[in-house]
Amino acid sequence: MPAPNENRTSEAAMNRIVNPTSVEPSAPPNAAAGMTSLAALSPRPGLSTSSRLSLRVVKFAKQAGIVLAALALVAWLAMSVRAGLARNGIGFDMGFLRQAANFDISEGYIVTWKGIRSFTAADTNAEALLAGFYNTIKTAAVSIVLATVLGLLVGMARISHNWLVRQLSFGFVELARNTPMLIQLVFWYFAVVLQMPALTDASRWFGGILFSKQGLYVPTVALAEHASNGALWSLFAGTAFALAAFAARKVQRMGHLFLALSAAALVAAIALGFPLTVATPHVDGFLVVGGVAASPEFAALFLGLSVYTAAFIAEIVRGAILALPKGQWEAAAALGLSRRYAFRDVVIPQVFRVVLPAFGNQYISLAKTTSLGIAIGFSDLFNVYGTVANTSGRNLEGVIVVMLAYLVLSWTISFVVNLVNRRLLLAGASR
Repeated sequence: MPAPNENRTSEAAMNRIVNPTSVEPSAPPNAAAGMTSLAALSPRPGLSTSSRLSLRVVKFAKQAGIVLAALALVAWLAMSVRAGLARNGIGFDMGFLRQAANFDISEGYIVTWKGIRSFTAADTNAEALLAGFYNTIKTAAVSIVLATVLGLLVGMARISHNWLVRQLSFGFVELARNTPMLIQLVFWYFAVVLQMPALTDASRWFGGILFSKQGLYVPTVALAEHASNGALWSLFAGTAFALAAFAARKVQRMGHLFLALSAAALVAAIALGFPLTVATPHVDGFLVVGGVAASPEFAALFLGLSVYTAAFIAEIVRGAILALPKGQWEAAAALGLSRRYAFRDVVIPQVFRVVLPAFGNQYISLAKTTSLGIAIGFSDLFNVYGTVANTSGRNLEGVIVVMLAYLVLSWTISFVVNLVNRRLLLAGASR
């Protein structure tokens, strides 16, 4: 039978993990000293309701004045630029977006009423910019995923007990953080990607990934050749019911009902001949059949952005882990958790609630850094804008469109990160 002291130690350790901010009971403080009046908590004790309302009106008027002054400054600048262009016989016109592009893009897709198709020279300048914007979003999305995973692993390796692992991760972080991104990008393109073997001798990784100087080819999910409409609709229904079950997971009966319907629909899809298959890339002469192809420029930009951003994310993770109270590690050890399980179950969940806003800053910086793809010929938004500006002569109008596009992208990333962060904080507060 364990001693009473051991039981109290285990209870205290569990309490520390469940609620890191909790403290062990101590002598109760003086009740009079602990009392705080409502007047002391108010912003201006002693003020009447009308006085507080007047202060709020004054603060609102000041903020509104600042906003109006900023808008007036922007309007004045716009009118000055317009007048300067008019003196030189140049008008401000966004009609160039409707003109034919008359140039090709090495890689890029546009969305039409008939579906997704490749960009052609007969498309408009607006569609050309959209194709470049699609390449920017695609590069940013996949780079954010790899940078997060790699940065998390390197950040944990920075505080490893293994001397070799710790020094290697330290060298990686210092090298990546202290060399310019443009130089790293040129290195990945000319010294790594273009030095890969030719397509006929391409390296095959993990049984399905092909990497050559012609590009990167990865397996993908595609429709089966003889997929029936019934199987497709069953798969679609099963997916919809699965999403509904996840949304209604707090209502037990509804969640179970949707889950059962999803399983039934998936069984029907399998019985009718599952409509999806994995298309593995393979070399057929001088071409690659199957899978998804990524150009050498995209592969170099993807690797460069991921490695560069992962170094900064690793330092954020390392700082957050070291800032964690030492009692968390002691509590995990008292419960008999190994270092690996302490990382997984105790440290990482708490770290993510702290580092997510800093991650968001790195994600936004990564999305804007995709514009460096112009150095290696990648058809991102900024590269396509340069071509559009040269062919149409509309530099000012084009750069305004590009700035607004990057602004929307940054706002979107910020909104998603704040939304996830808010959900994590609410989940942590409810436990």
